[in-house]
Amino acid sequence: MPSGGARNRSGPQKDPTSLKSARIGHSLTALPAEGYDGEAPEFPLPKVNVYDIYFEDKRRHKDFDAEATEARHERELALWAWAWQTPQAAAWATEPWRWQTVALWVRTAAVCESGDATAADKNSLHRFADQVGLTPAGLKENGWKIAANQVAEKRTEKTAPTVPAAPGARDRWLKAVGGDA
Repeated sequence: MPSGGARNRSGPQKDPTSLKSARIGHSLTALPAEGYDGEAPEFPLPKVNVYDIYFEDKRRHKDFDAEATEARHERELALWAWAWQTPQAAAWATEPWRWQTVALWVRTAAVCESGDATAADKNSLHRFADQVGLTPAGLKENGWKIAANQVAEKRTEKTAPTVPAAPGARDRWLKAVGGDA
């Protein structure tokens, strides 16, 4: 096995706010906080057949379960639709080569939601989420950041009611003893 050399997640990640990053031109690509509003591509993976596996007389039996197969596929399509509404989808839309990995994340997420998930499935889910930028570490690894939603921030600033501050204990004490409050 070779030794040395840069590896994914070895050492500290670049800080986009540092002077060194500014000097070398390192910056993060801003993704829209409101999410991607374009069309999601067609789910690229075929349906996965789900089987009911049981043992009878020390023999393993495997029966196709059409209902579970359809339910799994429907869940995958729902997760696919959700994923394509995230801010990360704005970057995926420009990188069709990434769609297969996103689909594998979807498939693994559907497996992990079921009772059939193994520790390896859950580990794979985390790795896929990093690769497609669905974790904070994955965002940094891909050079992305989710931009602040400035319109929503301004909207909440305008609609937030101003409540007068309640008098503090010092003010109440001064008023009680006849001092200036």
